[in-house]
Amino acid sequence: MQIGQQAGQPIQAISPLARNRWGIWWKLLRPHTLTASFIPVAIGTVLALPSQHFRLDLFIIMLLASILIQVATNIFNEYYDYKRGLDHEHSVGIGGAIVRYGVPPSKILSVAQYTTATAILLGLYLCHESTWYLLPIGLSCAAVGYLYSGGPFPISATPFGELVSGLCMGLVIIVISFFLQTGTVTNIAIMGSISTSVLIGAILMSNNLRDLEDDKSHGRQTLAILLKRSKATYCLMGMFIFSYLWIIFLAAINILPYWSLLSFISIPKAIQASRGFQKNSTPESLAPAMVATAQTNTLFGFSLILGLLFHYW
Repeated sequence: MQIGQQAGQPIQAISPLARNRWGIWWKLLRPHTLTASFIPVAIGTVLALPSQHFRLDLFIIMLLASILIQVATNIFNEYYDYKRGLDHEHSVGIGGAIVRYGVPPSKILSVAQYTTATAILLGLYLCHESTWYLLPIGLSCAAVGYLYSGGPFPISATPFGELVSGLCMGLVIIVISFFLQTGTVTNIAIMGSISTSVLIGAILMSNNLRDLEDDKSHGRQTLAILLKRSKATYCLMGMFIFSYLWIIFLAAINILPYWSLLSFISIPKAIQASRGFQKNSTPESLAPAMVATAQTNTLFGFSLILGLLFHYW
């Protein structure tokens, strides 16, 4: 692959990273976000431990399929944001493979398509080893990964992005991971997925808060735009608060063990993110708050998994 100036692309200079093809692709994957795939799979699997059934192959294949769907979603987003004129050389929070480093858009699209196809093939193995009823669910998740930024009416431009991403990457992945190990779905899988689903939605809300003005100028109608900055910030804070209160509620009614309260060690990160969005408004100044939001989800998830392992083992 040759990286360089492409005709019709807004590339004025080649940065040092452009000389490292692997660095470009690694950045395009947005690896710091991939814990949003690992955590739901791990939570669903750990919640299934009391069943005394655990298949390592199903866990690994489910994890790989989930990561690939998220990677494909990130790459589709890079491609379609470029095609719609949303990304430019100085955009914050993007991989920049096209607008900064001159990778041909057609190559980006092909990689996203092959990544999705690989995830679907892995999903076929999971269906073969469990039930083919999972096939339409898996295909729907793959379709959402594309429709998030692709198609005539991308989900990312609507007020439903937080809801769809939370349901697909949170509840659906956790429930499928639980089902693969147990062969059934119970209240603990559904109710135990809600806090994680909300925090995944919070990551998207933080992204939309950062990009609010730019999105508005392109005619997008995200939830952050409809609520306006102040109310959207309070909405984000409410999502944090609800996630912790829900864990308390589940522990109080014995759905989750009290060890799940270990997830509260992520509260300082949630406070940091909330204060960042309250005090700042420019994309550059909001970047640390957005990072803190993602870290909240990561720390919450890992500590919840650790708490569940302490209880079950």
